[in-house]
Amino acid sequence: MAKKDTEKEADSSTEEKIREAARVVFMKKGFAATRTRDIAEEAGINLALLNYYFRSKEKLFELVMFEKFQKFFGIIVSVAHDSSLSLDKKVELFVNNYIDLLTENPDLPIFVLSEIRDKPERFVSTTQLKTLLAESSFIKQLREKRDDINPLQFIISLLGLTVVPFLMRPLLLASGALDEKAFTGIVEERRIWIKKWFNAFLKTR
Repeated sequence: MAKKDTEKEADSSTEEKIREAARVVFMKKGFAATRTRDIAEEAGINLALLNYYFRSKEKLFELVMFEKFQKFFGIIVSVAHDSSLSLDKKVELFVNNYIDLLTENPDLPIFVLSEIRDKPERFVSTTQLKTLLAESSFIKQLREKRDDINPLQFIISLLGLTVVPFLMRPLLLASGALDEKAFTGIVEERRIWIKKWFNAFLKTR
């Protein structure tokens, strides 16, 4: 293998190591409490090498952590704009996709909500929420079904019913109210119950 190819592979490996370390530290501490030194230590490299690849904590946050927000809100955006799906199918996909995502990333909701609280304007363009709320076929379908209710009520409730159990997870596990197996069981049951709740909600006047 040529020397330049070897150097490129080494650069790529080091960059990904830094990105992964940043994912871990940002998720654990949040943006404000994270130092570049913390990321360097997590990656097992010196601070000078980290600064060589990424000039600032802000740059690392933009490159690495925005993907978390895209995952968290991308589920809503992609499904909401698919005009080929019925309202019932959209609700089913929202619930199942969120439960799958948060089961794999149980700390994601706490991180996302804490960062939104601290700097909401940072994520407006990333999440496309304005477009979602104004133009999606999901909003139109909700208005057709229940024109007496602001569609935002539906979206907030849907997110709450899906995400809140994961926000409560640390407390439930620490208190001994549930173990991991029991928590997983409750979450799996919610795939069915949330759909039933919202079907009833949409039919009730």
